[in-house]
Amino acid sequence: MKYSRLTKEQFEELHQEFINFLATQSITAEEWATIKTKQPEVAEQELDVFSDLVWEGVLKSVKYVEQISAQNIHLFSFKEDHMHVIGIKIDGPIDVTTKDGFNWLRENLMDETVTFTQGKKDYSEDKNLDKFKLIQSGSAITKGELYEYMNTLIN
Repeated sequence: MKYSRLTKEQFEELHQEFINFLATQSITAEEWATIKTKQPEVAEQELDVFSDLVWEGVLKSVKYVEQISAQNIHLFSFKEDHMHVIGIKIDGPIDVTTKDGFNWLRENLMDETVTFTQGKKDYSEDKNLDKFKLIQSGSAITKGELYEYMNTLIN
């Protein structure tokens, strides 16, 4: 398996898509029930293949992720051949994961305790796997509004 297996909740949400996936392999509901009880390892493989297909579809469309901790923000934009990251570091007791802390940052972007960095990183051989690793490490998929705002501000 390339990514990670979907959770039970995700499978429930994608129930119809999973049925369609099995149908493309000419597996009926009765056959699936039999596979689950008599060939659990085959059932596990089917769940893994479906999970990877779902992840591939999601990752292909991801354009931005962000990772926010108490004093650091990392905003990623996925370009065609590289990713661009904007880093924001706050030196001090401000916690940008709170509403008050984030509001402080918005009002004090040019404060001496706020440092901006940016960089470019080429993808490995697998662009989607690079995105997946960021998501697995705590990054959230976004529409990129914060990235675009900060990118305009510092460039």
